[in-house]
Amino acid sequence: MSDNASVNEDIPISTVDSPSVILELIYQLKIKSVMSTEVVTAKKTDTLRYIQALMRENYITGLPIVENRRLLGIVSMDDILTALDYGYIDDPAEKRMTRNVIVLEDDMPLSFAISYLNKYRYGRFPVLNKNREMVGILSSKDVIKALLVEMNREVLRLEKLHEKNADTPNRESELQFTTLRFDFELAGHASTEIKKALKKLNINPKVIRRIAIASYELEINQVVHSLGGTITCSIQTDKVVITAKDNGPGIENIDLALQEGWSTANEWIRSLGFGAGMGLANTKRVSDEFHIESSPKGTTVISTFNLDGSEEA
Repeated sequence: MSDNASVNEDIPISTVDSPSVILELIYQLKIKSVMSTEVVTAKKTDTLRYIQALMRENYITGLPIVENRRLLGIVSMDDILTALDYGYIDDPAEKRMTRNVIVLEDDMPLSFAISYLNKYRYGRFPVLNKNREMVGILSSKDVIKALLVEMNREVLRLEKLHEKNADTPNRESELQFTTLRFDFELAGHASTEIKKALKKLNINPKVIRRIAIASYELEINQVVHSLGGTITCSIQTDKVVITAKDNGPGIENIDLALQEGWSTANEWIRSLGFGAGMGLANTKRVSDEFHIESSPKGTTVISTFNLDGSEEA
């Protein structure tokens, strides 16, 4: 078997079309703050019969096989049933476990976990840290529980904000954020803060959503493909301009880079759930105006959004 555990029902949450408050949470929350850290594991020398008993005692349908905090594989309930059918239930786990395991990293945004759960339909995913050590496990129940808790906090926060009747920020302002290469822990921070600032100005949620998509895609592009750079949000009377400037190494072929699905990401980046080749294409699609220029010294992308008539009544 090549599954992580039992089949899982889709989480009824879209990483694109959900309400803005949900999108903000799933891009802001990290997997490390949602996952379960108390994980039942087994050793590679444990028999499938022993693992079956562990599953029964703990009401779980999949068990990671771990040695010195390193994930070696997974034994699922399907593996146990097959072992019973074919008479090798007393074999050690290392002989029958699934070694090709799809994992998550603890500093990924929660949005990637939701995409994984809906795409692969597994009951749970092992979670590794930057040192490739197993630090937790994440299931659809963990995701739903975390979102309910965070949504409740957001409701309380909005109630307090309404009570204080906070002053509306200046219509014209500028926000700037720094990105670092492969710093996935802070990936999504700029787009989240930009979205918060725009919401306080009562801009149409549909426009905010488009701006959030562009700023997030540009931010992730810098983290994955560049040596680091800046994301600047210029909020003007009639428009919002997102400018992404990085420090190289530049884009060799801009026309190819704008094609959906084209990417130079290596296998490691792809294994983390990034590098799908949609960043620049998505940004151009949601922008009212789009400009890009690149050289070995760096790439600059300017994404403009018109605000004429976009304020809510």
